[in-house]
Amino acid sequence: MNDFLTFLVLTLFVVMSPGVDTALITKRTIADGRKNGYKMALGITSGSLVHTFAAAFGLSAILLQSSLAFDIVKYIGAIYLLYLGISSLIKRQNDHDLQVAPGSTLKRKSAFHQGFLSNVLNPKVAMFFITFLPQFVNAGSDVTVQFITMGVVYTLLSITWFFLYVFFINYLREWLLTEKVQKIMDKATGLVLIGFGLKLAFEKQH
Repeated sequence: MNDFLTFLVLTLFVVMSPGVDTALITKRTIADGRKNGYKMALGITSGSLVHTFAAAFGLSAILLQSSLAFDIVKYIGAIYLLYLGISSLIKRQNDHDLQVAPGSTLKRKSAFHQGFLSNVLNPKVAMFFITFLPQFVNAGSDVTVQFITMGVVYTLLSITWFFLYVFFINYLREWLLTEKVQKIMDKATGLVLIGFGLKLAFEKQH
């Protein structure tokens, strides 16, 4: 696997970056308590596993058959990372619109199922997995196994962060949800993604 440490660092930035998943977990935890926050987190990360296997078995065959296809996916991935980075830097406040009052109809829905479906049915998440994971694939090894391993690591990091977030949200929620903290995290993530995207775009294949 190509530079696994870089994969871990970048994944941590992506996982911890405020976004739709964080907003969903926040509103559910505030509305219905920690238990439902944990269930929401489990649903979202279970959806990540679905995307992992879809990317593993769908892309691995293509990448193994064609070095050109591998290069194309790498360049698409670099462009997509740049897009994510720039979007993070100029991010609008749409995620804040997801805040819902405790009496909303979301209470009637299963937190796990809501989190699972919001992740699995999100085309942006699918695009992220099929462009993000290939950046770290070593074409000389079993591509499918690498995809699955990285997806599982991504999922474990996600569930760890989300569980910690839910646990401390009652104590730190005012600080975490301040506009200043959100902007700092967005800008830091944006710069990292842009830098990594540029590195990929100009890096020669080995």
